[in-house]
Amino acid sequence: MGGSIGFSTPVATGGRGGVPRSQVICMVGDGKRDVHAAIAVDAGREGLNVLTIVFANRIYQILRGEFDGVGAGEPGQRALDMLKIDRPTLDWVALAKGMGVPGRAVTNVDDFVKALADGVAEPGPRLIEVQM
Repeated sequence: MGGSIGFSTPVATGGRGGVPRSQVICMVGDGKRDVHAAIAVDAGREGLNVLTIVFANRIYQILRGEFDGVGAGEPGQRALDMLKIDRPTLDWVALAKGMGVPGRAVTNVDDFVKALADGVAEPGPRLIEVQM
């Protein structure tokens, strides 16, 4: 058992710095919330060629999995409230824009494929919020 929250964004930033001519695609859940802010500032300020894809399901899914993994049964309302991250619901595109990183939100596969193709084609930092 075990996992990590927010591991991929600093690794993507470091990877991009280590291989300057490459593009990095970083996939992360929205459960890492506050970790993203510092990374986006770095990506925007440094113009790093990192495409970040945030899967916004509004829950700490890794922690929900841990709850199941220890055999604790079905979580009660208080436990579910602590796992949800929808108060407030973060607008990842607006947060990225405020840090100098262009972004867009998508809600279906066709829009995601288009956003991904556009994100890979453009140099510099980008963000795609996949609203689930």
